[in-house]
Amino acid sequence: MTAWLVRAGSTGEREQWAIATGVTGAGYGDVDSLEDADTREKVLEKVEAGIPGQKVGAVRNFAAQLWALRGRMEIGDLVVMPLKRSATVAIGIIAGPYVYDSNEPDPERRHFRKVSWESTDVARSRISQDLLYSLGAFSTICRVQRNDAEFRLRVAMKTGRDPGSRTELKPASAPQTASLAVDEIDQEEVPVDISRYAADSIASRITEVYSGHKMESLVSEILKADGFVCTEHGQGPDDGIDIVAGKGLLGLDSPRLIVQVKSQASPVDSATVSQLHGSLSIHKADQGLLIAWGGLTPPARKLVDSQRFAIRVWDADELVIQVQNHYSAFPARVRQELPLKQIWTLADEAG
Repeated sequence: MTAWLVRAGSTGEREQWAIATGVTGAGYGDVDSLEDADTREKVLEKVEAGIPGQKVGAVRNFAAQLWALRGRMEIGDLVVMPLKRSATVAIGIIAGPYVYDSNEPDPERRHFRKVSWESTDVARSRISQDLLYSLGAFSTICRVQRNDAEFRLRVAMKTGRDPGSRTELKPASAPQTASLAVDEIDQEEVPVDISRYAADSIASRITEVYSGHKMESLVSEILKADGFVCTEHGQGPDDGIDIVAGKGLLGLDSPRLIVQVKSQASPVDSATVSQLHGSLSIHKADQGLLIAWGGLTPPARKLVDSQRFAIRVWDADELVIQVQNHYSAFPARVRQELPLKQIWTLADEAG
């Protein structure tokens, strides 16, 4: 048995379809059915016919990924899908052979394997940095095996937390961006999505420096950079209020915000969302902001969606984005605690 990384589109456009229908799909809608392509060479021929004019390296790369879906994955293997639209990953077990659905109107959903999704909300913040690096492999499909990955993902699927490697950690190679022409797509050979790797590294640093109630101060600095006057409530009973923020000299002008900060790695439940919503009415605030570092439980997400004009949620990914957007306005103390450097590189989408 082994573990496979399978993405659901460069923007996560196939994520909900995959989870709702119990599948993992590969995209590549221009390539015809692989049901009669029982060797790597036959898959390569199908890819060459489906996407003519591509460079040889790209064709071999695409064929290797489709051959993994068609011929290398086995029933019982693990599959992990990093979710683009939340700071979580979904983990499941391959439950059926390769299928091509010619009746599916969306060609990007025609190649797939059946999957039993055992857990769809494992927080990235509960996965160690070395394993997150592996999950940043810059490929739609690849095998993940470095640093005891399969064992750790199976435990995370059951418990929601990465237990760490049972073996000595294997150093990761430097992040790359070039495409590879390989016959078999394995994580050790595949370039890494450096933007995802950078975001995970920043999140890891935030966890170290701003654990517990300290995260409130970081959120306050972000709001101050946007022109808010903030009052932190600090430790102790808070009635669902960690920060009060408003505009104007005294912070009394609209929009007036109530902020609740949950820095734990576990998902926030619906009771917390209800508490924040109740605080808005009691204190006559205009909007609520919930920092849910570990994401939301499904019921909490549903409740937030019903309050979309009253409450916003920043999970770990969104908080990292806010830090990046406001970093230049942070005081020297914060920039010393969280030293970042901006770099520019050519964009290339994994998906």
